[in-house]
Amino acid sequence: MKLIILLLLPFALIGQNTVKPISGSVKALNFVNSLNETQRKKAVFPFNEMNRYEWHFLPAAIIGRTGIAVKDLDSLQKENLHLLLHAYLSKEGYVRTTNIMDFEYLLKEMQPKNPGRIPENYSVTIYGTPSQDSIWGWKFSGHHLALNFTVVKDKIGFAPFFFGVYPAEVKDGPKKGTRLLKDQEDLGFELVNSLTPEQKNVAIFDLRAFTEIVTTNSQKAGPLEPVGLFANRMNPEQKIVLNKVIASYLLSMPVSLATSRIKKIAFEDMNSIRFGWAGGLIPGKPHYYRIQGKTFLIEFDNTQDNANHIHTVWRDFNGDFGLDLIREHYHDTHHHQ
Repeated sequence: MKLIILLLLPFALIGQNTVKPISGSVKALNFVNSLNETQRKKAVFPFNEMNRYEWHFLPAAIIGRTGIAVKDLDSLQKENLHLLLHAYLSKEGYVRTTNIMDFEYLLKEMQPKNPGRIPENYSVTIYGTPSQDSIWGWKFSGHHLALNFTVVKDKIGFAPFFFGVYPAEVKDGPKKGTRLLKDQEDLGFELVNSLTPEQKNVAIFDLRAFTEIVTTNSQKAGPLEPVGLFANRMNPEQKIVLNKVIASYLLSMPVSLATSRIKKIAFEDMNSIRFGWAGGLIPGKPHYYRIQGKTFLIEFDNTQDNANHIHTVWRDFNGDFGLDLIREHYHDTHHHQ
């Protein structure tokens, strides 16, 4: 299992860019420096500002965001923002992010009278001074997107992160058939439907799906109820599919970060990972799954709008908002004094 999970991700990440923390910090500083004084007051906070821990995935017209909105940036500032997103996401993660943003134009066409459909109503917030402070962070948030980054010297934390999409499958028009979170859904179905009746009895812990991800937008996520089938009770083919599901989330991370995260899972979580399912076993029926280990949680939910509206989240129990990196940094600093 360890070997499979370690081998799987590097092949999936071939050709993707490796994040360079220094260049990423410089790009963040370039973005900050491109803002005028009024914009900077909106966008830049001290690192210890408590709103760093606030995150949402509802439209910003419903729940306001801190920071400066994309719609309020000029073309150069937007370019600097996209360079920043490129630096801290993989190629796949960047494309996923921009596609989700572009869906706001589709939703505006579908719901022209909905006042919440405001394309470019996505906000960026910087905490601390990039490339100068040893610890700083930033977040990018709006409808169906919440990306939280923490940079501690040369290490990066990327959690919690949330990707959602509505419609999960476009039913008509020029984008008909488009599915932005296809792998996360299809691989989940593949795994649950590959289970034997005995395995399903353990994995399926509720015949009804939750109406939302259980951890919602909580600032701190602890382990949920330990339900589902242990990974070590799966056959080799099922383990490969489980690893593919996990990789489909990690692929949004830069290769260096994804690789270190998968190693941590392989060596810390492997005997504790469970796969739990709730709801229907075919597309079109509300369904939910979670993959939970000792250090992390993945939640997938597709129940709203006739099971055509997906929410996904990745939580690190000790590493959300870079808390593990920050603790490690202060521990090391204290011991070197």
